[in-house]
Amino acid sequence: MTLSTLSQYGTHFQIKVISSLLTHKEFLVNIHDIISEDYFDNQAHKWVIKEILKYYDKYHSTPGMEVLKIELKRIDNEILQISIKEQLKEAYKASDDDLAYVEEEFSNFCKNQQLKKALLNSVELLDAGDYDSIRYLVDNALKAGGDKNLGLEYSKDIETRYKEEHRIAVPTPWDAFNKLFQGGIGPGDFGLIFGNPGGGKSWTLIALGAHAIRLGFNVIHYTLELGEDYVGRRYDACFTGVPVNLITDFKSKVEETIINLPGNLVIKEYSPGKASISTIEAHIQKCIDQDFKPDLIIVDYVDLLRSKRNNRERKEEIDDIYISTKGLARELKIPVWSVSQVNRAGAKDDIIEGDKAAGSYDKIMITDISISLSRKKEDKIAGTGRFHIMKNRYGGDGMTFGAKIDTSMGHFEIFEDYDEEAEQFNPSKPVNSFTDINNLDRSTLQQKFFELNNKK
Repeated sequence: MTLSTLSQYGTHFQIKVISSLLTHKEFLVNIHDIISEDYFDNQAHKWVIKEILKYYDKYHSTPGMEVLKIELKRIDNEILQISIKEQLKEAYKASDDDLAYVEEEFSNFCKNQQLKKALLNSVELLDAGDYDSIRYLVDNALKAGGDKNLGLEYSKDIETRYKEEHRIAVPTPWDAFNKLFQGGIGPGDFGLIFGNPGGGKSWTLIALGAHAIRLGFNVIHYTLELGEDYVGRRYDACFTGVPVNLITDFKSKVEETIINLPGNLVIKEYSPGKASISTIEAHIQKCIDQDFKPDLIIVDYVDLLRSKRNNRERKEEIDDIYISTKGLARELKIPVWSVSQVNRAGAKDDIIEGDKAAGSYDKIMITDISISLSRKKEDKIAGTGRFHIMKNRYGGDGMTFGAKIDTSMGHFEIFEDYDEEAEQFNPSKPVNSFTDINNLDRSTLQQKFFELNNKK
């Protein structure tokens, strides 16, 4: 099929539009408010468009073939049924090679179809000499397919800019970060934490999620590396202060602790490379439909998602995944935290800068907040580390904070008195304390500790 054939906006072009709507949700999202079944000539096409829009309005997704088969059975007209089946076969067989062209020409298609309808309706008006009505029909036709939203009108929308609910941020556990981020990570924001393998990135996400839950926010935690149960036990350790390797002996304490939490948590596991951002979006919608509306999304981690497009280079795939993640946050107005690896050179640095991002430097460009966590071998032994603000859309960046870190239960303390030249900091209190555990628990933990060491 050539572009010249498509450009005539006939049956072939309309099939392409239907094919794109059924297989590319992004296209449907972009044009669902301007498309109309009236723009299509064939009754079968009209029916398909109507069903697509009806399904999207209810489920915010594209209908699958099974859904359309069910709806088809409700049509009494056998001839129309056959026609629709044939058109659907054509739509699903159509390649997406011309998708970019179809999206670009769609606005003109809407104008032409509406103009054709206006001219047909103008015949009787012309006989009656009603030229004003003809002009009105033609003017509206020329506006068809256009986005009616101008955006924020600067001089008129002052109140809108300063509404408190405009940016309800989800705070981090660390006041120093919250001051820099204007309260935390807000609706539509994408925050990213870089670190070396085994450096505590996943535990940082646990700390962020647990703090949000303590404040009454609902969190969905997607895991593509660890199992759902183990991630759940990590949250148990974080909430109770019991090391994760001992948490199975403190089930009653876990139950007593989490029953009083004001927020809620859903943990969902996907295999690496099997889920895409569309998969996550569909799951979020399922949660919302079941009355669980998330305030924070955590993805551990975005690089393990599958790109929706088959790109030749890994960098292009990564960029596509990150752009889609940012788009998801923006569309749903929900903040997203994730983590990513640094390259080999970055794993050796005391302070990880942006040029050490693995895979694609564009990750930092796409995100709103980028933080690095540096933990060398010595840090892991000492329970220390350094957080560095690589990028911050809401304030200053380039600062480095020393940290005491306990990766047995996801406890992080951040200090502002890091001395880069001396490469040290002086924490005011140790992180390895049992302040949240009663004397009986402490005694049991000590006993478990000695049992484990005697076995080695």
